[in-house]
Amino acid sequence: MRRYDMVVIGGGAAGLVAAREARRLGKTVVIVQDGPLGGDCTFTGCVPSKTLLAQAARQQPFETAIATVHEVVAHIAAGEDAAAMAKYGIDVIDGRATVHSAHRVSVNGTTLKTRRVLVATGARPLLPPIPGLAELPPLTNETLFQLTAAPASLVVLGGGPIGCEMAQAFARFGTAVTLVEAAPRLLPREEPEASATVARALQADGVDVRVGTTATGVARLADGNVELTTDLGAPVQAEHLLAAIGRAPSGRGFGLESAGVEIDERGAVVVDDAMATSVRGIFAAGDVTGRLQFTHAAGRMGWIAAANALSKVARVRRFRFSTAAVPWATFTSPEVGRVGLTEAEAAARYPDARVAFLPFTHVDRALATGHTDGFVKLIAVPRRLIGHLGGGRLVGATVVGPTGGDVVHEAVLAVQ
Repeated sequence: MRRYDMVVIGGGAAGLVAAREARRLGKTVVIVQDGPLGGDCTFTGCVPSKTLLAQAARQQPFETAIATVHEVVAHIAAGEDAAAMAKYGIDVIDGRATVHSAHRVSVNGTTLKTRRVLVATGARPLLPPIPGLAELPPLTNETLFQLTAAPASLVVLGGGPIGCEMAQAFARFGTAVTLVEAAPRLLPREEPEASATVARALQADGVDVRVGTTATGVARLADGNVELTTDLGAPVQAEHLLAAIGRAPSGRGFGLESAGVEIDERGAVVVDDAMATSVRGIFAAGDVTGRLQFTHAAGRMGWIAAANALSKVARVRRFRFSTAAVPWATFTSPEVGRVGLTEAEAAARYPDARVAFLPFTHVDRALATGHTDGFVKLIAVPRRLIGHLGGGRLVGATVVGPTGGDVVHEAVLAVQ
């Protein structure tokens, strides 16, 4: 039996940040992780995908690009392994944890006694119930970066950030890419103008973009290719199919239900804005909560969870997680940077909202560099008492351009 102030289950962004915060507070902490530390971001998400995008933009051969992907992943993972954690005074146990209560966790036959438990088990690729899809099986973000050669053809199922980014990357490697999205436009969570801009960019790179198209079946053909049937048009055949529909929270399989923790129909651990679950002493953070599935959001949630679980300050005033000023970016070319509300969301909540829209065709620098297919959109609502005097209060912004994911941070600061 071992005793800790906190047991962290999961070694991704949320778990790593929480463990470091626990140590900063002078507490004892252990991370239980089934596999290498670093989580999805390091091995199957942000790091490999953005490295591959950068290599595609530089017109590197795929074999060179994928080798660079593995080198970058290994370099970053080396700063997150058990030896690196030991320098912080953080213990690491390789294994699958079972939660028995807020004060008892077991792993590999060892019982861990603890004051607090933090669940940060992340998410897994979501496979929709399309006939034949699960049996294929398709490529996902967990297997895509194991390819050693660029496929001759690829069908991408899903027009969200992952689907758009990988469709453009592989098209630039010379793959014939077809992107299928059921919604009427790509990036349906973003502004319609952003969706249109990204669609034009993907088409310019040779991607066959099919929106408003629902997949109805998947089959493996005799020649080894994949055939995707849809409700519109002829079937699509390709060497591989990438499922980029989204990710499902991994809240089940750790004994949480038996411990009394509420888990919703998606498999997400239900938490309040202090990251507390339905069981006192058990917290959750990151993708497993079903909230914004971004590394920086997971890190923030992990910090809040650890602070609320262990700090003396939280006994007086708890820290809270808000999505109001959390930015995100889709790293296509051009990039889409976003914070806060879209125009449609603001209109539904604030009848007096105002919109400022600047297309890059009116920006000298964009004209000079030839990057005119982009824009900045700002959304402001009235301030109390003074209304729109001075411009109002910024509640949303979208920047589409070569560095939209960077430029949006000025708007983030204004929102904050």
